[in-house]
Amino acid sequence: MAAPIDTRSRALEAAIESFGIRGVGATSLDNIAADLGVSKQTVLYHFGSKDGLLEAAIDNTANQLTEIVSKRTASAEGWDAVESVVKSVSRVAVRRPALLGLLREVTRLGPPWSTRAIEALQPLVDGATAFLQQEMDNGRMRQTDSRLLLLSVYSTVMGVTTEMEVLRAVGIEPTLRELLRRRRELIRFLKSALVADD
Repeated sequence: MAAPIDTRSRALEAAIESFGIRGVGATSLDNIAADLGVSKQTVLYHFGSKDGLLEAAIDNTANQLTEIVSKRTASAEGWDAVESVVKSVSRVAVRRPALLGLLREVTRLGPPWSTRAIEALQPLVDGATAFLQQEMDNGRMRQTDSRLLLLSVYSTVMGVTTEMEVLRAVGIEPTLRELLRRRRELIRFLKSALVADD
């Protein structure tokens, strides 16, 4: 029998869902408390304030995403590692859309929230940048600025997986079938852009 999830963990998960789906401005501690069936004071006891809850949500989201990406790339090399990351992020977009939604939300809010997210994700960014540079140095990927490349890949993947209204505006309905089709096209695009000619 699994141990019950403690109130702090439940509140954190509820906050990630609400911040990532509804947005930070549209989320109140009262909403989160009501969703959990606890008092607002209970949430405040664990996090001190809405800002404290948002900080914890950003850190938790960064940790989850780092773990997901690290696990998927641990045994992959070269192009296979890039493809694995794209596939794992698109799985997150389907299974836990609030994680990517929260990242999108805090980057739009600007400092101090975007700064916190950037700092929390820095080890992942540094590892990805070093990997891309190594692949370029070894001649397996085209030579370019590895940080700019990472930013371009991040922006493309986030746009394809989280910008539902933008997708609708250009005539793409955000269904699971469409997500899989877009993922295949994105992988094909990235491979042609990144992999060095033999």
